[in-house]
Order: sequence, then C-alpha cells, then structure tokens
Amino acid sequence: MTAAVKLETRTRREIDDLTLARAQQGDAAAFRVLVETYQDAVFALVWRFLGRHAQLAVVEDVAQVAFLGIFRSLPRFRIQGEARLSTWILTIAARTALKERRGDPRPTVQVDELAEVLASTDSSDQGVDHRAFVEALGRALAALAPPYRAAFLLREYHGFEYEEIATALEIDLGTVKSRLSRARSQLREELKEFAP
Repeated sequence: MTAAVKLETRTRREIDDLTLARAQQGDAAAFRVLVETYQDAVFALVWRFLGRHAQLAVVEDVAQVAFLGIFRSLPRFRIQGEARLSTWILTIAARTALKERRGDPRPTVQVDELAEVLASTDSSDQGVDHRAFVEALGRALAALAPPYRAAFLLREYHGFEYEEIATALEIDLGTVKSRLSRARSQLREELKEFAP
C-alpha cells in the first residue's frame, strides 16, 4: 500500500498505574480519568466498526456499553500482563461493536464526519485532492466486509500488533494476516485512481 493510502497510526496514550489501581478499586474520579483518556479512541473504533451510516445515538450507546463492560472487568486487568491498558480497552470495545453488528439491523442515517475523523491533522494537506482521497477512503472502508474492516482498522488506525488483533477478534494469527491482505488488496483496487 502506498504511503498516501496508509493511514497514520495513532499513538495510544496510557493512564498512570496509580490512577489505574484506584479505578480498579472502584474510585469514581479515577474511572472518570480513564474514560476521558480513552473515550475518543473507543468512540472512533465503535463508529468505524458499525459503519459510516451508523446513527450517532447507536454509536454512543455501544460506546457506553463498552465502558460498562470495561468498568465491570477492570478489577481483573493485570497491570503487569501482556496487553497494554489501551489494547485491553479497545479489545472490549471491538467485541461490543461486533456483537452490535451481529444483532438486528437498526434504522440508520449517514454520519458525515467520517472524513474528518480519518483526515490527517496536518491542515496543509487539506487541499481538494486530499479531501477527495479522504472521501474515497471512507467509501472504500465502508465497502469492506465487517471482518476485513475490523482487522484493517485495528492494525492501521489503532496500531494493534497482529497478535493483539487476533486476541481482540478472537481469531487465529493466520486469519488476521489473511483478512489484512484481503482488506489491503480491496482498498488498493478501490483507491487505484489515487496511486502515484
């Protein structure tokens, strides 16, 4: 995939161990810090999993359900475990969003801010060509089958390692590689007009 097509990997911020320990013990102020730290990443992930036509209210509800699951499971999170807290939180959010996708379809309206969420923060790139690319990318991502979109977004947008994707989606490593390969291939085809 060309550099123009590759999404910028976001650096995941972590809360400090003391705040985490307090949140694990039920401290409401510490849990509020946790929510404030990770809410944007959770919301963005849920939004992408549900698709660009998801109702904002549905995305918010699913994000809230994810945070409820995080709250309930937080005492079991191991600070010295293999997963970073952000990975663990996004895994719960991903599973919550996938459960929503498997449920009954809901009436939807288009959420137009996808291009803004996917766009680079560098305002110098906000020319007509860049906006056209971002819009085409949003359409191409929405056209991916949910399993491919999930793997691709976790890898390219949220910076998950292959093993973390396998854990989050409860699939084996070979399936992760296959889904990423297919997603990238489909995106290359959909975005070939933007290739150098």
